[in-house]
Amino acid sequence: MNVREQQHDRLRFEVLGPLTAWRGTHEVDLGPPQQRAVLAALLTAEGDRLALKDLIGAVWGPNPPGSATGSVHAYVHRLRRRLESSVIVSVDDGYRIDLERCSLDLSEFRARVDDAVRAHRAGDNRRAADTLRAALGLWQGPPLVNVRGAHAETWRAHLTRLRASALERRIGAELELGAGAEVVTELSVLVDDNPLDERFREMHMLALYRSGQQAAALDVYRTTRNLLAGELGVDPGPGLQDMYHRILRSDRALLRPEPPRSRTESAAAPPDQAHVPPAQLPADLPVFVGRDEHLAHMGTPDRLRSGISVITGTAGVGKTALAIHWAHRHAERFPDGQLFLNLRGFDPSGAPITPRYALRTFLESFGLSPQSLPQDLDALSARFRTLLDGRRVLILLDNARDSQQIRPLLPGHPGCHLIVTSRNRLAGLVAAEGADHVHLKVLDVQEAREFLSRRIGEGRVRAESSAADTIIGLCARLPLALSIVGTRAAIQPSFPLNALAAELDHSDGDDRLDVLSETDPDDVTDVRAAFSWSYHALTPPAARLFRLLALHPGPDITVPAAASLAGLTGPQLRRAMAELTRTHLVQEHVPGRFEVHDLLRAYAAELVGSTETGQERTEAQHRAFAHYLYTAHPAGTLYSPHRHTMELPEPVDGLCPETVGDIDAAAAWFIAEQAVLIAAVERCAALRQDDLAWRLAWAISHFLDRRGLWHELRATHVAALGAAQRLGDPAAEAYVRWGLARAATDLGDVGEARAHMERATALFASTGDATAQAESHRQLSWVAERQGDLEAALDHARRSLVLHRAKGDQARLPAALNAVGWYSTLLGRHADALDHCQEALALLAGRNQPYYEADTWDSIGCAQHHLGRLQEAVTSYRNALSLYQRLGVLYSEADTRVRLGDTWLSMGHRRPARAEWERALEVLESLHHADAASVRAKLAALREA
Repeated sequence: MNVREQQHDRLRFEVLGPLTAWRGTHEVDLGPPQQRAVLAALLTAEGDRLALKDLIGAVWGPNPPGSATGSVHAYVHRLRRRLESSVIVSVDDGYRIDLERCSLDLSEFRARVDDAVRAHRAGDNRRAADTLRAALGLWQGPPLVNVRGAHAETWRAHLTRLRASALERRIGAELELGAGAEVVTELSVLVDDNPLDERFREMHMLALYRSGQQAAALDVYRTTRNLLAGELGVDPGPGLQDMYHRILRSDRALLRPEPPRSRTESAAAPPDQAHVPPAQLPADLPVFVGRDEHLAHMGTPDRLRSGISVITGTAGVGKTALAIHWAHRHAERFPDGQLFLNLRGFDPSGAPITPRYALRTFLESFGLSPQSLPQDLDALSARFRTLLDGRRVLILLDNARDSQQIRPLLPGHPGCHLIVTSRNRLAGLVAAEGADHVHLKVLDVQEAREFLSRRIGEGRVRAESSAADTIIGLCARLPLALSIVGTRAAIQPSFPLNALAAELDHSDGDDRLDVLSETDPDDVTDVRAAFSWSYHALTPPAARLFRLLALHPGPDITVPAAASLAGLTGPQLRRAMAELTRTHLVQEHVPGRFEVHDLLRAYAAELVGSTETGQERTEAQHRAFAHYLYTAHPAGTLYSPHRHTMELPEPVDGLCPETVGDIDAAAAWFIAEQAVLIAAVERCAALRQDDLAWRLAWAISHFLDRRGLWHELRATHVAALGAAQRLGDPAAEAYVRWGLARAATDLGDVGEARAHMERATALFASTGDATAQAESHRQLSWVAERQGDLEAALDHARRSLVLHRAKGDQARLPAALNAVGWYSTLLGRHADALDHCQEALALLAGRNQPYYEADTWDSIGCAQHHLGRLQEAVTSYRNALSLYQRLGVLYSEADTRVRLGDTWLSMGHRRPARAEWERALEVLESLHHADAASVRAKLAALREA
């Protein structure tokens, strides 16, 4: 095949209109919508690798199906077949388009626009206009119009802006060549399509004036002025105002084009300074480590084309270091200069740099004399954009306060790139300006070790590895804190790391922050000072909430819990939490849950101790503990409808307990709050808020038991037992001993469990609570079973049944009936067992007591198995399993699977028997349960048979 034939058959892709692919004159069928979306994402990356997760996001957004990974691979395979080409290349965990094997209209468009910019800078407006006209001729309608999804929508908007920029340049070049009437109609359409774009209106006025329509040109200005005042509440910018006044006085200079000038001359730079671009970047850190993913993300072509990168994160996390490091790595892309300015958004002086000062500083950096600069902010901003037009300049704005401080400094030329760092989220820049957002978290453990090694030597870290890990943990992996400790270790090379680790480990709150503060008066290297700059910028409600978060017991907190802690309404709390999130004093690490890293918590604890009174702190903690009690109690009733209930005291003012609608929501809430609830019980007891401590322990006991968290069940109830005994409340002590008995039984301490249950039964008898006595007997039956005394177990179950029948307690009667049935079948009385269990099942119909129902189906399955009704037993066990899995009751699920495996084996089905036992073993091993040994023995015997 000759070169001409190869070029004729070369693939050509088009995205500046409908997504299409051509081989010569033949269009390639690109397949269904999702397949086209994959190709569109790869093409808009223009040869850059797209990770699999990015392709999945481009097709399905934030909620992809479980089959998404396989689907993307399948779409790529089909595209390769349809294109009859290896133009889609596999790279690591993603794909890219090999642009050497095809052509792309978007890449051609960008190349022609760049050629036109160079021609314009050289003063050749004719070539610039012709080249831009050719570039715009590549467009065939709205871009990617036949591709669905948010990714395509984002790119449609981006590409449309690129076209508008090129169109503005082309018409501007033609106006500089003297055009007038020939562009009026085109500009009229552009003004209608972009009503708030003052540049198009300015050019429209000039074209009308040159075509002899002075009145119409002035009318455009009046219409624009009214529109801007009504829509935005602002006046026209200085460029439009200047055009209006020149047309009003019939400035004849507007009728003829200005002679071509170089870009240097148009910027009014003195000849001896024009060739020296500013190079203002601070020195790069010689020991910069990590952040590879962020560096790669910021350097991709589409991120660069966004024009703005916003790096956010909490104080001391390394935002400035990342920005400077990236800027040095990419400085050669910006030969016309690199600008840097610390905007002092959180400076302790409280005086951020104003946009006006920043603009004058930058303009003077390019050699413009201070006397030549306008005073008006809008005029300064326009002058800055004009100066950057056609240049490739990198601008790094460090420590920004908010979006308003940044907007006047935005470059207008797509060849420039702006990097902004801030403790605030700057959501306005991301939403309105399309900025790329990079959020920094603390270093991971490996990065933190490398960070420390770079400062004090890898050998020293390796030699005292345990001490290094302790330091890393106590510094919360925060780069600033690690830097301070590393500096101390570096200047004292004979000082062992163990001593530094011990100093940090034995300090708490204020003391640890003291250790992490330098004696040097420079606040930049003081952790407490760095945090204080963010804190002192807060509004009073947000500052108070930040302080009170130190009193919260858990690793994270929800908005309702924070509202209770602070005694605020939901809307008030959300505003305060949003402010803390914007300033990165808290992190929303999963949707709806907020955390404070350890050093910030220590700082908050220091503040709350010196700001709030002792009574205020106690009241806030009481509200926090009460929040969890008054949510957990009704959630626990849904989760375990049969459980013995207790009366709660009247809640204190200021609580915002959460509403849990059904059993599934209750289970989800308990799982989400698990770590917080456990910590809350122990903290509550330690603070001697005893009534809340024992009640909260009881409220979460069934959840902990069913999740197999028996060590946690014991720990919380040991703390609660001390609280109950301090209160001298026999009922409270009896409830707590129930939980201790359950934990002891599952942990194999059956003797301890029996002692707790016998004491609980006696305490309930002293209170005259017959229902509690009946439940105690049922619990004792379970303990007796674990001791191997089945006759005693059946006796306790029958006593429980008698008491419940006498009281007419229909809610708990099914559990008592099932207990009698279960122990009957274990004693070989299978027909009697079925009678009791089927009576229980009939009572459970329509009562929404899934745990009782699951237990009953399990008992029925066991009886059916021993009666030889094996297929019925399989069905019953499966009914039980579906309910246990829904409730997340892990041990019971495993226990039932063991019996179901026995039934399968009795039917001669070895494979399903093995599968059930293997799944049971997996659960039991995850629970560290002793029953795992017997299941291993079953599997070993099956393999040997």
